[in-house]
Amino acid sequence: MSHNKAHQIVAEARRNKEEREKGYREQALRLFPWICGRCAREFDHKNLRELTVHHTDHNHDNNPADGSNWELLCLYCHDNEHQRYEEQSRYGGKGGTEAKGPQATFSPFADLKSMLQNNK
Repeated sequence: MSHNKAHQIVAEARRNKEEREKGYREQALRLFPWICGRCAREFDHKNLRELTVHHTDHNHDNNPADGSNWELLCLYCHDNEHQRYEEQSRYGGKGGTEAKGPQATFSPFADLKSMLQNNK
């Protein structure tokens, strides 16, 4: 394969990835509040580029329109989630990405629907 052909293939793959990401990212930003689902950091237009879409099943091609496979995470929490997933895949362990030790029980969006309805 020629050097130029390889560059074309890589460039096309990157364009396809960017187009795919643009679609689900825009959908996720419309569906969910601009808050990290792990650390609860809030985002606005100035720092929105630091908010990422995480695929909960780690399959970037699984993009249901209802957002059921997405969660918004800040760059740091997203990197941490992928590191935990890699370590679990590499070294084993139970329960996928479950953390060892006590789990947080606070759910910041648990009552969001009723709060939004009360504001109308």
